[in-house]
Amino acid sequence: MSDNTAIEGTGNNDERDGAASGEVENALDHAKSAPEDRGVNGPLDESEANAVRPYVDLGGVKILPREGLHLRLEVEEGSKRVVAVALDYAGSTLQVQPFAAPRTTGLWNEIRSQITEQIQKQGGSTKEVDGPFGPELLAEIPTVQAGGDGSMRIARFIGVDGPRWFLRGVVAGKGAVDAEAAAQVEDLFRGVVVVRGSTPMPPRDLIPLHIPKSAAGQTAPPREPGE
Repeated sequence: MSDNTAIEGTGNNDERDGAASGEVENALDHAKSAPEDRGVNGPLDESEANAVRPYVDLGGVKILPREGLHLRLEVEEGSKRVVAVALDYAGSTLQVQPFAAPRTTGLWNEIRSQITEQIQKQGGSTKEVDGPFGPELLAEIPTVQAGGDGSMRIARFIGVDGPRWFLRGVVAGKGAVDAEAAAQVEDLFRGVVVVRGSTPMPPRDLIPLHIPKSAAGQTAPPREPGE
């Protein structure tokens, strides 16, 4: 009797250990991912930003103008909705998108695995590395060209979980391969302010973006994604 009880007890412990392990993995997947100094050095929430700084207001994000920065808006072909902000700076392009997120959990840890899966399906590859904002992906992505010469482009996928929002950045150009250029783009990403707003939104929904009301000389005409 005692032997059987011991065996049954061991099995229950294994089940409990397995369940506990699954709970830990699930907690890690949904934990917020952000640098410890995010609330001071950015990316900032609107409530944390200096209200008197001359930001360009694009709705879901605000961008601080700087010399040499060229701002473009990417527009969805069918709906004509602004879906991303592209910042050309220091030989690099930084594409940013703000998304709604839960109050207490994050999105980046889960989204990284989805990005990896998507790129692999395209015939590319990714490598997870530790960056200044936490975990990020260094990706090799097949270029889409007539004739398909098999060339690859390098891109960095970075992400930060904030209060009720998630900010994703995609770095291309020098900032994906050169340390000095990367530092300049990282500073640009830290300078983004996210405006979540008080409107209820499902997690992962894009926080609405719009053309600035007055940004003469700071923006180029909106373009379709992929142009």
